[in-house]
Parts: sequence; C-alpha cells; structure tokens
Amino acid sequence: MNMNATLVLNSIAMLIFVWFCMKFVWPPLLKALDERREKIADGLAASDRAEKALEEAGVEAEREIRAARDKAGEIVDQANQRHGQILEQAKDDAVSERQRQVNAAEAEIAQAAHQARESLRGSVASLAVLGASKILEKEIDENAHRELLDKLIAEI
Repeated sequence: MNMNATLVLNSIAMLIFVWFCMKFVWPPLLKALDERREKIADGLAASDRAEKALEEAGVEAEREIRAARDKAGEIVDQANQRHGQILEQAKDDAVSERQRQVNAAEAEIAQAAHQARESLRGSVASLAVLGASKILEKEIDENAHRELLDKLIAEI
C-alpha cells in the first residue's frame, strides 16, 4: 500500500475517532465539568453565606451575653435587696423577741417580788405575834386579833 492511502485512511480513522469522541465522550465530560463547576460555585456561595451567618451569630452571641450579664446583675441586685430585707426582718424579729422576753422576765420578777412580799408579810405577822406573845408572856388569840395584824401587814 502506498503512503498516500495510509495517510488518507489514518486521516479518515482520526476523523471518525474525533467525531465519535465529540458525539459520545465529549458531552459527558463537559457535563461532568459543568456539574463540578456548579458544585464549586455552590460551595463558595455556601461558604460566603456561612461566613455571614457566623458573623451574625457572633453579633447575636455578644448581644445575648450582654443581656445575660445585665440579667445576672439585676438578679444579684435583687438578691442583695432581699438579703437586706431579710436582715432587717430578722433584726425586727430579734428586737420584738427580746422585748417579749424582757417583758416576761419583768413580769416574772414582779410576781416573784410580790410573792416574796406576801411571804415576808406572813413571816412578819407570825414574828409579831410570837414577839407580842413573848412580851406579854401569854398567847394571843389569833382570831381575835386578825384585824390588828391585817392593819400591821398593810402598813408593812
């Protein structure tokens, strides 16, 4: 065979191969490249959106942290106020309890003093009767002289 025929046949085979590649191989490759390009573009857009969302989330987080700190400060202030109220209430309760105990003690002391006076009056009356009976050297009738003794007790 001749070189020209080989060259023509190789050229025809090459054209058939190029046509076959352009008809059956090239479209799926272009489609794959387009899909990959779209995925990359979508990924970049998603990255941009995520970056913006991250910035917004950071701003929102700072705002929330500020609000939480403010709320915590308010809660601490309320707790301090309640602490003061509880202390004042406890002081008032302690003062009223102390006053109640002082009043009870004063009443108990007054009652004990009254009982001691009554006991002393009885003892003085008995001693007076005993002293008078020793002075007179005779026994005094207690029923007859009760009025005299009551006056003496009243004076004491």
